[in-house]
Amino acid sequence: MSLPLIAVSIGDLNGIGIEIALRAHHEIKKRCRPLYMVHYGLAKTAAEKLGLPLPEPFEHIAPEAAPFTLAPGTVSPESGAYSFASFKQAVEEVSQKRADAVVTLPIHKEAWMLAGIPYKGHTDALRDFFKKEAIMMLGCEKLYVGLFTEHIPLKEVPGKVKEAPLTRFLLDFQRETGAGKIAVLGLNPHAGDHGVLGDEEETIRAAIDRANASLPSPVFTGPLVPDIAFSPQMRKRYTYYVAMYHDQGLAPLKALYFDESINVSLNLPIIRTSVDHGTAFDIAYLPDRPVNLQSYVNAVDAAVKLSKSQRA
Repeated sequence: MSLPLIAVSIGDLNGIGIEIALRAHHEIKKRCRPLYMVHYGLAKTAAEKLGLPLPEPFEHIAPEAAPFTLAPGTVSPESGAYSFASFKQAVEEVSQKRADAVVTLPIHKEAWMLAGIPYKGHTDALRDFFKKEAIMMLGCEKLYVGLFTEHIPLKEVPGKVKEAPLTRFLLDFQRETGAGKIAVLGLNPHAGDHGVLGDEEETIRAAIDRANASLPSPVFTGPLVPDIAFSPQMRKRYTYYVAMYHDQGLAPLKALYFDESINVSLNLPIIRTSVDHGTAFDIAYLPDRPVNLQSYVNAVDAAVKLSKSQRA
């Protein structure tokens, strides 16, 4: 079987993503054919600034955005617009069956905002592109966390905890992962302490009961007390978790498995995986500092595995 063709969204070129792609290319090409969504001239300029060779052959497609002058470590509307165009091109390649999966390098949300892009990130955009309730799941084989709410202010989270959408989310998450056991976190300290510290857990419990009743056997447990849910004892019991909000799930995940974790978009008609880190503007293009490639390599591995499974 031929190697999968992976459309690589190049991310914000003022950040660390292009260096990761170039340094990992030799390893990645053993697993797939990487197809980079970037102008050849921009990639060559970035490689020269980094003192790295541009791989040959360098399969690429120029996205529909004007090349711009690289400004390492700088938030700019030009880099934001370019990273969005690169992402859209990658999605188009897979949607049109010209590539097997999308792997995204990190974008900068403020740069997208400055460019007038109406999305807070990749997952938000994918929901709109496909009119599907995309699910953001992050983690590694040791621990995966699905986020019920993502990039919204914390004060808005309680209002989003409603029985019907949470039930749908739980069932979609289980169907997409195939997990036989899923831990669902409460929202409040001590999972509300029977109403003493909040009553959102009653809604979470109702959604869990409703979701379990829809399945051949119960899968979901909770609402669990968040501050003990990721203890070593609990992680022996659960690999898959659902968190009510962004930092509730990602703070423990990144404390435990920061270098290994990836982002996987579930509940979509295409395969999309991503690194689980940002643009690292503070170290972009600087010499003599370590660059960890593991998240990117793992994201490619996951995309390849999923695409092969889809082919089978």
